[in-house]
Amino acid sequence: MANTSCTDRVVGAILASWRYDISGIYPEMRKDYESHFAECPRCRARQNFHRSLDVTLAVLTSLSVFFFLFALSVLKHIKPLEHVAFNIFGLDISDTYHMLVSAGIAGLCFSVIALALVLMATPAPSYLGGIAAERAKLIEERLPAAIKALRPR
Repeated sequence: MANTSCTDRVVGAILASWRYDISGIYPEMRKDYESHFAECPRCRARQNFHRSLDVTLAVLTSLSVFFFLFALSVLKHIKPLEHVAFNIFGLDISDTYHMLVSAGIAGLCFSVIALALVLMATPAPSYLGGIAAERAKLIEERLPAAIKALRPR
């Protein structure tokens, strides 16, 4: 990617300022940019990099939400570290439990807010939806005629 240069520097600069996201522009304008992506390997590679970065951010924040939910469920169903809290730190068991639950809830809230911000700021949902639609079309094309006839249209 570093060795190649953009075939049209003006269009490449416009796409770079949009983080190579053309999902929010009019379909008439999108055709020009899609043709540029088809002919310019540098911009296509940069777009793939940005989309994979967006998807990675969405996955990581989703995992963060999942892990905080898991931590809260563990705290609910398993007694917190009573031995460590009581003998080593000299803390009261209920105070330790409330402290861990408060930290879990704060982390969960922060993770949900981060996930919402990532999904609003990036085109990851529409990108993933487009990938899912393409895969659904591929699967539908491979279905036998008898199964296709059963599907309502």
